[in-house]
Amino acid sequence: MQNSDVISPTHDSAVAPSEIAVGVIIGRASEYFDFFVYAIASVLVFPKVFFPGHSPLSGTLYAFLIFSFAFVARPIGTAVFMWVQKRFGREIKLTLALLVLGVSTAGIAFLPGYEAMGFVSIVMLSLFRIGQGIALGGSWDGLPSLLALNAPARKRGWYAMLGQLGAPLGFAIAAGLFSYLLASLSSKDFLEWGWRYPFYVAFAINVVALFARLRLVSTDEYSRLLEQRDLQPASITELLRIHSKTLIIGALAGLASYALFHVVTVFPLSWIALYSQRSVSDVLIIQVIGASLGAAGIVISGLLADRFGRRMTLGALACLIAAFSLCVPWLLNGSGNTGQNTFILVGFTLLGFSYGQASGVVTSNFLRSYRYTGAALTSDLTWLVGAGFAPLVALWLSTQFGLISVTFYLLSGVICTLAALLINRTKSS
Repeated sequence: MQNSDVISPTHDSAVAPSEIAVGVIIGRASEYFDFFVYAIASVLVFPKVFFPGHSPLSGTLYAFLIFSFAFVARPIGTAVFMWVQKRFGREIKLTLALLVLGVSTAGIAFLPGYEAMGFVSIVMLSLFRIGQGIALGGSWDGLPSLLALNAPARKRGWYAMLGQLGAPLGFAIAAGLFSYLLASLSSKDFLEWGWRYPFYVAFAINVVALFARLRLVSTDEYSRLLEQRDLQPASITELLRIHSKTLIIGALAGLASYALFHVVTVFPLSWIALYSQRSVSDVLIIQVIGASLGAAGIVISGLLADRFGRRMTLGALACLIAAFSLCVPWLLNGSGNTGQNTFILVGFTLLGFSYGQASGVVTSNFLRSYRYTGAALTSDLTWLVGAGFAPLVALWLSTQFGLISVTFYLLSGVICTLAALLINRTKSS
């Protein structure tokens, strides 16, 4: 149905869309850096440090299981911190989110391994990971929705992609840092202390970024603009009653892109580390190059979306992802290093084109007073359904049924995306 309460952007505000975009990029880049530091450590570190008594495959699967805990916790964090914001304000909410995220990330950096603490170390790692998820849910500041509402009507695809640039940027920095440490340190030093350094960096970056966002949204101009746009917490119970269909469609609309997200970042790294003799440091460098291609794809996606529409762009890219999925077994397992490199580079490029427009596809379907909370929960659910369990599921399926199962996994995401776009005929903002 067409939402009659969609807000047209005004241009008499003292805050320009480009200024809002800077805040969005800062926030997303810091989140994704933290995100990928943990993801890469789940492949290279945690199986050996926290699950030394298990086979490399079992240890990696256990690490991926704990990795998924943050995605389960994110909607809970959103709900809890929305309540905090309603009672105590946006600044208190973001400050508490900063505190929880800092404690969780620093806790992982200082956490002793299984040999020192036994099963307690695994429990603590799980709790810290849940804390990261809760904090990321609580760090929602409304800036992406504010950017969408203030973007010029003919450039909404362009402004929608800006926040997505945080993903390749965060990944490139995380992968480059791990590659450097692997190449510079002995295996013993890396597993004893070297792997902790990226978490120290993640802690510092997130503290600085969250403080920057806190200063941004607490200014009079932003506070007034957020209030004018009704970007305030709403009752989640009422949201689920009125907009449950929109939440489901929103979670499914980006599924092809979000499933591909981990299939070209975390999964190939785990597959190559387990079943190849290649240097993992070299693979990370290839992925950094892939991230650069993905960033270019994100930028181009903004131009395509403004030319052909976001819905058409996402649908076309979903079909290309379907074609790419058919090549997974041949590229990863039958063509040597060249095939693996091709898989990574082409996969990242497709990811950039699709991911650039995968966020906020149905945000305009929410009534004005529910847009703030609805956008946050839609993002949480998309990550949970599309990407949260992707490394675990893809690795387990591929070891049980072969890499062809990853093809079917990606195809299932494509089908969900096309079905959601077909149902959602409302033009997104």
